[in-house]
Amino acid sequence: MFTASRLVLARKRRRMTLAKLSKASNVSVRSLTAFENGHKAPSGETLEALADALELPVSFFEGVDLNEIPVGEASFRALTKMSALDRDAALSAGTFAIALGEWIGARFDLPLPDIPTFPHLEPEEAAELLRARWGLGEAPAPNMIHLLEAHGVRVFSLAADCASVDAFSLRHGGKQPFVFLNTHKSGERGRFDAAHELGHLVLHVEHRIPHGPEAEREAQQFASAFLMPRAGLLAQGLRNPSIPQILKAKQKWKVAAMALTYRLHDLNLMSDWVYRTTAKRLSQMGYRSSEPGGIPRETSQLLTKVLAVLRDNGISAAQLARNVDLSLDELNRHIFGLAPIALKGGREAISHARPELRLIHDTDNQLDRDSGAL
Repeated sequence: MFTASRLVLARKRRRMTLAKLSKASNVSVRSLTAFENGHKAPSGETLEALADALELPVSFFEGVDLNEIPVGEASFRALTKMSALDRDAALSAGTFAIALGEWIGARFDLPLPDIPTFPHLEPEEAAELLRARWGLGEAPAPNMIHLLEAHGVRVFSLAADCASVDAFSLRHGGKQPFVFLNTHKSGERGRFDAAHELGHLVLHVEHRIPHGPEAEREAQQFASAFLMPRAGLLAQGLRNPSIPQILKAKQKWKVAAMALTYRLHDLNLMSDWVYRTTAKRLSQMGYRSSEPGGIPRETSQLLTKVLAVLRDNGISAAQLARNVDLSLDELNRHIFGLAPIALKGGREAISHARPELRLIHDTDNQLDRDSGAL
């Protein structure tokens, strides 16, 4: 059994043209074209060569069709400036993650989506309304990934080879919200990316597509208002603050210094002159390109707990990878590096610290059946 669409998806995932895959696998472009068009199937030996070149198990190419995410559904920033290879690699990575999310969703009782849509509201008003609905008040937002997961969003990491993409989101099948986050930015900027994608999910629905400068501006405004609510900043008395005051306040709100500075200026709590001089000084201090002394990257509570429950049921991360027809390395790229990796001496390590966990129940005993089948 061979599924042609999976070969196309895997090639895009590895950012390969037909010519590049031909060179890596020693399979002719003509044969590859026939395989991808479904005109013929590769022999067992050829399929092994393709699997090796694409760094995926042979079983991946024998599964059911995986429908690649349509470009129009994803909230890519600067889509017109993105290369086709970058776009297709990110979309195919998202398709891998969605398949993993569906495997998990079939075996665990996960939170249902609770992401209201406010396509006719201004970003500031939508952010205030959502904070009220979620009971956040005027306090700083908690761990953004945990918050999204608690409200039914499936959050996955973007692989390192998709570094040109900051983040993107979509409602799979028009219903289930997904967010994909680049993990190579500071913790503060990762939180802002998560809030930015939440803005797309809330604002850009129905007739409003999540593309273009206007949509990006709105998502940016939503993220700023969601992470730094007007009432909270006013209560803190931040009017024309000094740089030490900004650096102290950013720790409270867990945002980038430049983002807080921009937000204060946008709320008329900082004059034009103070804003310009503050932004210039922060840039000189390294806060434009990074976040010195910043917070750790946030990670997934839900995926950490899923791995723990699977492990308790005798299913290792490597077995999970086999169940979803991925290599362990490929699986790890989508789950924030949470799967244990082998170290010399037979020890294992996890690449991110584990957060406090919330129990997720297996509702259909599928884990026992999977474990017995391995």
